[in-house]
Amino acid sequence: MSLRVTMLGSGTSTGIPVIGCPCRVCNSENPKNKRWRPGLKLEMDGGVVLVDTPTDLRAQALRFGLPRVDAIVFTHSHADHIFGLDDVRIFNFRQRSSIPCYGSAETLRAIRRAFAYVFEPGQEGGGKPRLDLIEVREPFEVLGRRLTPIPVWHGEMEVFGYRIGDFAYVTDCNQIPESSFRLLAGVEILVLDALRHRPHSTHFSVEEALEIAERIGPRRTILTHMAHEVDHDDPLPPGVEFGYDGLTFEIIDTH
Repeated sequence: MSLRVTMLGSGTSTGIPVIGCPCRVCNSENPKNKRWRPGLKLEMDGGVVLVDTPTDLRAQALRFGLPRVDAIVFTHSHADHIFGLDDVRIFNFRQRSSIPCYGSAETLRAIRRAFAYVFEPGQEGGGKPRLDLIEVREPFEVLGRRLTPIPVWHGEMEVFGYRIGDFAYVTDCNQIPESSFRLLAGVEILVLDALRHRPHSTHFSVEEALEIAERIGPRRTILTHMAHEVDHDDPLPPGVEFGYDGLTFEIIDTH
């Protein structure tokens, strides 16, 4: 079985360029320094799964292609990771079915609060998303593939990374518990949070991410959730790279 991963966005909550910012990165001509809010498209043998519904989801879907959405897995409920949720309703119309959405109990509670109109009677108008919220904490199956939630800490907030086979996505965190390091053992490709070079209270810095990657030991580490203090051309050690919007790679499951 194969897994094709597309980074829909590689930026932080403001997006890059930051509104009104005159800095070098925000004015860069390198297209890899233009960053939408973070999320993934996972193309599996049986369909398409989104990791989060970023604020920029409509533009991301138009640019990178999103023929269908068979499921959504949420890392956490911050705005940059969920505020594109209304845009999935077109797939309800097209597929004539609701979309299963997986996440922690707290994440799903926050989504119910933020999108109350979706779960309350009325307000049909031009339509609203049809979602089945499914609480997870242990490994679960989506489209015949096993997904393992990886609990990490984003300041005082618990966030889920996810592992599928030899691939793991760990965004928005500044601490990984020992139990989650064990869940990440043997990962071949790791997408990891790295906000900026200076330390931050709720995100790994680039330097901290490099230390985490060295401990986990993947053959390829792709950094994500970068702020405008990170230039895509900044130097990195072998085996580590900055992600960018539209980066696509494929993983063949040999197990």
